[in-house]
Amino acid sequence: MKKYDVIIVGAGPSGIFAALEIIRKDPTQKIVMLEKGNDINKRVCPVAEHQKTCIHCPSCSITSGFGGAGAFSDGKLTLTTRFGGMLGEYIGDKELTELIEYVDKVYLEFGATEEVFGYEGDPRIEDIKRQAAAAELLLVPARIRHLGTEQCYKILQRLREWLGKRVEIVTNCPVESILVENNNFVGVQTTDGQVWNSDQGIIVPGRDGADWFANEAQRLGLQSIVNPVDIGVRVEVPAEVFSHITDVVYESKFIFYSRQFDDRVRTFCMNPYGAVVVENNDGLLIVNGHSYHEKRTANTNFALLVSKTFTEPFKEPLTYGKYIAHLANMLGGGVIVQRLGDLQDGRRSTEARIKRGLVQPTLSDATPGDLSLVLPHRHVVSLLEMLEALDKVAPGVNSRHTLLYGVEVKFYSNRIKLDSELRTSIRGMWAAGDGAGITRGLAQASAAGIVAARSVLNS
Repeated sequence: MKKYDVIIVGAGPSGIFAALEIIRKDPTQKIVMLEKGNDINKRVCPVAEHQKTCIHCPSCSITSGFGGAGAFSDGKLTLTTRFGGMLGEYIGDKELTELIEYVDKVYLEFGATEEVFGYEGDPRIEDIKRQAAAAELLLVPARIRHLGTEQCYKILQRLREWLGKRVEIVTNCPVESILVENNNFVGVQTTDGQVWNSDQGIIVPGRDGADWFANEAQRLGLQSIVNPVDIGVRVEVPAEVFSHITDVVYESKFIFYSRQFDDRVRTFCMNPYGAVVVENNDGLLIVNGHSYHEKRTANTNFALLVSKTFTEPFKEPLTYGKYIAHLANMLGGGVIVQRLGDLQDGRRSTEARIKRGLVQPTLSDATPGDLSLVLPHRHVVSLLEMLEALDKVAPGVNSRHTLLYGVEVKFYSNRIKLDSELRTSIRGMWAAGDGAGITRGLAQASAAGIVAARSVLNS
């Protein structure tokens, strides 16, 4: 049995920045970070190392390990309060703006690139906004600092080296349960039966731990709010189709409301000259995308997500998202890929049709199939309407050769009820990041860790 000043569960962006902030403000603090995945230098995906298919590692190196899912992400810092999470609802946009600037400086300190895309007032952005409005699309511009997948990894290695000299970091150490006595946080128990004691805990399990945290919150009687469920596809097109937009704003956030169902559809995680990848989320294979700072493919990919808010008595958004992902895995043996033209014509794609298409897939480990057998009808209709609208801004995106990969599901739908300092109703316990349903990206996840850390220091 070990006693610490602070236990941090999860070594993703929120956990890293929480530890960084506490140690910089008070170097005497005894902190332990418990991470279920591998250490940063041991995070190797067999698929990335030329293994043909996912072999279902005990802990997926793409989604877990020191650095969190962000370690292998596209590495975009969205320097805005307008998207990337809901942290502003807790602390206010003014404080969030200041925190994002603070976070940005830390990333720069540890090696982030100086280049920033998407300055507001750029006449090219105003022109894109006008075209979008004519197509019933809303463009939400924002400054983006693109790190690139390989640079993001190097930055996290430097953060690991700095923290490793000051904080106890334990990897391959999944937490099984949060320990509470008389409504006070007293520690955690890991799956090997070891008990770790502290009066203060910051729970930041990331997207990969969202389901675990939702179950723990329910067991502990913590209230939660059901966030919208984001389910959709990853779209892959020739890079030239979007280059006139991505060269200016890099991460183009377009929002559309479908005509038939009035569902909100949005673009997310755009990767110019990038690659489509597979993520293993507790045995479920879902799709995502990366782009690199120093190497390019011929394609651009982005997520197209339909947001659906369910009403009472529905309380299991994570279960719903996993059900859709499971259905895709069952039908396709993993990720399904389909030509847009085949989806429009009501037929499945075949390997032969994919091969003779004008867009060559960057993900080889995807099964040609029919996404209409996986996604709900209203999702398919809304996605097709969105692609028609996008074609007016980026001609060619609605081509029959465009590739759709599915499914893409964002597991941050269960939001734990927290106060303005991200404290739970359990004394001495804070929660933050994507796994708590508060954030949806690197910048706000990092900022959330700082909010929790400052509250710990002031408690």
